[in-house]
Amino acid sequence: MRSTSIKEILSSDPASQNVVVNGWVKSFRSNRFIALNDGSTLHNIQCVVDFEKIDEALLKQINTGAALKVTGTLVESQGRGQKVEIQVSEVLVHGGADPEVYPIQPKKHSMEFLREQAHLRVRTNTFSAVMRVRSALAFAIHQYFRENGFYYFHAPIITGSDAEGAGEMFRVTTLDQKNPPLNDDGSVNHKEDFFGKETNLTVSGQLEAEAYAMGLGKVYTFGPTFRAENSNTSRHLAEFWMIEPEMAFYDLNDNMDLAEDFIKSVIKYVLTHCEDDLSFLEKRLLDEEKTKPQAERSEMALIEKLKFVSENSFKRVTYTEAIQILRNSKPNKKKKFQYRIDEWGADLQSEHERFLVEKHFKCPVILFDYPAKIKAFYMRLNEDGKTVRAMDILFPGIGEIVGGSQREERLDVLKEKMAALEIPEEELWWYLDLRKFGTAVHSGFGLGFERLVLFATGMGNIRDVIPFPRTPQNAEF
Repeated sequence: MRSTSIKEILSSDPASQNVVVNGWVKSFRSNRFIALNDGSTLHNIQCVVDFEKIDEALLKQINTGAALKVTGTLVESQGRGQKVEIQVSEVLVHGGADPEVYPIQPKKHSMEFLREQAHLRVRTNTFSAVMRVRSALAFAIHQYFRENGFYYFHAPIITGSDAEGAGEMFRVTTLDQKNPPLNDDGSVNHKEDFFGKETNLTVSGQLEAEAYAMGLGKVYTFGPTFRAENSNTSRHLAEFWMIEPEMAFYDLNDNMDLAEDFIKSVIKYVLTHCEDDLSFLEKRLLDEEKTKPQAERSEMALIEKLKFVSENSFKRVTYTEAIQILRNSKPNKKKKFQYRIDEWGADLQSEHERFLVEKHFKCPVILFDYPAKIKAFYMRLNEDGKTVRAMDILFPGIGEIVGGSQREERLDVLKEKMAALEIPEEELWWYLDLRKFGTAVHSGFGLGFERLVLFATGMGNIRDVIPFPRTPQNAEF
């Protein structure tokens, strides 16, 4: 007989049907009650064993973490908390788990401990719930773009360009690190490397996506990106996933409209399809908040916050307006901000972004028209010569979740900006070609997937919303 998922069984009627399930033991009480879970749902199925019919040696192998195949009859449950249970007729132990050494026991573990057990932490309720929500969000993203006429574009992971201009990139090389070929001036001769030039892991697929948008109209990337930023914060990873749509014939207003609609759509999807997991994560967050001072607690519960974002318009504010608000704010005047806002042109920090969202406007905010000097070279210069057509979407608890812009489509202006930043034209000759041949207004944005998962699940650390986090001094798994 074929096995059935526990999610399907729990929604079945107890019609005394024979069933087969596979899963891992969450607990085994009184040599009689097995709580089994297969990852398809947050909830366990209770399997009731008649220990007089089961070999004693087999019973000793049924410990927390063991993988079992259970055959039996689905009946109406006699206990509380579940509609059905399985009266067991046969148990097969796929693989045992020695209770003396199995690290994921049925008790509360710290997040720090579970990061050290990243290969097993998905067996906990918290991480299985997070990863199901992550999977649902990924599906919703692809569904949204497909339904809105976008083509899925696979950007290269190995690249010779730095889209962000930050220079914090991981090198890709096959050269002998102890004895690399050298030029006459002592520098490494990258012409002898595999690609014949210096290459890195990508920080963004944007530039390549622009090229394809200018032929396919609307494209999006959804893939891994890499930053060699030595930052050990709860908001940074060295490897993370990015969603980057690029659209021909879209200006900044079109870009903001799309980004807002996109975020609302995927959040609505998980609200509809992940009710059990979100309810569990909300309760977990509420329990965690009870340990915090009143002033640090969230004003909204998790599901209420997700509904608030999905059902309300985002506030659109220029950077100049935001600076005025921040400069006149109490935290700034009383020097409560770590980074004081004194003048126009300051690069906003997370504390400023969260103040605007959580304290001042009390809703998601889209900031736009940033100073050119703090934004990337490819953003379209406004007529004032000081600001660019950039936009960031700010969320409560997260800060910036989306960054995007209308791209600079004018060849002469783009070349001037590259020259000012000392970006060699020969490195991006193909990017300049896009402005020579059939140039047009176009826009796009990038959304850090893990930050979206962080917001949707209420987790406090970005390392806990990706299966195997890559951070400074950590690539264990």
